[in-house]
Amino acid sequence: MATLDDLKSSLPSYAKDLKLNLGSLLDSPDLSPQQSWGCAVAVAIACRNAPLREAVLHDAAAHLSDEAMHAARGAAAIMGMNNIYYRSTHMLSEKDYSSMPVKLRMQIIGRPGIDKADFELFCLAVSAVNGCGACLDSHDKVVRDAGLSKAAVQQSLRIASVLHAIAVVLDAEA
Repeated sequence: MATLDDLKSSLPSYAKDLKLNLGSLLDSPDLSPQQSWGCAVAVAIACRNAPLREAVLHDAAAHLSDEAMHAARGAAAIMGMNNIYYRSTHMLSEKDYSSMPVKLRMQIIGRPGIDKADFELFCLAVSAVNGCGACLDSHDKVVRDAGLSKAAVQQSLRIASVLHAIAVVLDAEA
């Protein structure tokens, strides 16, 4: 099973910045290990690149409880649905769609099995990958109201951006 270090060493020279960023990405004073690794798992799943996903899942197993791993996977799943729905209703010229009942089940958001702020941070990171501004704003408000700092939010966005860029490189090199 490949690790993130294996993946890092396999990146081509034009991705040197990504290698350097990955080296310190998941060890930040702004996030707890659960927050960092949960964001990484959720984002790696959202990036849809098998080698990245498998390396992150492998390395994250040493840092996340079963509940946190389940929640990170759940964040990727629910945001896969919500980011499409809310991004679309936000982009449509007809604003009535935004006020209509959503009628989609989202129970994991209310009961993620871990600290709600951590789960919402995972959702925020996935929303960055999926490009949903409405969801970014919503999750940012929840995590900030829960006491997370702007630096914590920024770090989750760094995780999303670096892992997404690595997925792009891996896809290009495949």
